[in-house]
Amino acid sequence: MAAGESPSPPAVWPGAEGWSVEGGPVGVVVLHGFGGSPATVRPLAEALAGAGCSVELPRLPGHGTTVDDMVLTGFADWWAAAERAYLRLAARCPDVVVAGCSMGGTLAARLAARHPEVAGLVCINPMARPADPALTEMIGLMVDAGEVVSPAGPPDIADPDAEEPAYDTVPLAALLSLHRALDELQADLGRVACPVLVMTSAHDHVVDPADSDHLAGRVAGPVERVALHRSYHVATLDHDRGEVARRCVEFVRRVAPSPPITEEQ
Repeated sequence: MAAGESPSPPAVWPGAEGWSVEGGPVGVVVLHGFGGSPATVRPLAEALAGAGCSVELPRLPGHGTTVDDMVLTGFADWWAAAERAYLRLAARCPDVVVAGCSMGGTLAARLAARHPEVAGLVCINPMARPADPALTEMIGLMVDAGEVVSPAGPPDIADPDAEEPAYDTVPLAALLSLHRALDELQADLGRVACPVLVMTSAHDHVVDPADSDHLAGRVAGPVERVALHRSYHVATLDHDRGEVARRCVEFVRRVAPSPPITEEQ
């Protein structure tokens, strides 16, 4: 690299690219979780597109490339990307539903709170409760001590044939920014007035199912609950992925008042 040139951005993993589909007048923003990539929720996005929806599936900054790339990002960056995707879709679709898995559910809930025109909210194993103060303090001490990453566990998927491309370490400052965002989310939840669909895995080893209960109890809009008994945290890739897609498509058909979208292909 010549002097003065900027380094090339890191390559995106195959399959982890963002995805955009021009469909009908009903739009859906689909958001992935912390440390994952669009590949995590691509089957859901494809089912919605197959049902005639316009879809925006952004790759959140720092995801789907390298951990060193994610170290440079935080919740403000992910929120900005999610909101840009929503505004792109809202500019061409009269009705937009927002959906997300894990931290994607956090972002989707914030979108629904801050954009009251949102037609519906779908959360799959969302992170929604305030962060554990003791854990947040511990992460803060690690960051202050100069630690950058810590080991991550394997993807939480029950299906032995399913794989989630994800980082094997956790950027600590980025995680700390997420904890602070979860605290801030509490003031937003009561502003969510649209219909809400919450899908929750009974056996989730990453996000406590109590987070789904918390979200369902705090939003102002009507809530529909779906229990996922065969999947772990990454339900969008797990045994219940077909059920997740089916229930999401049905929900979008109910809450979006635009002309009906087509049957799934």
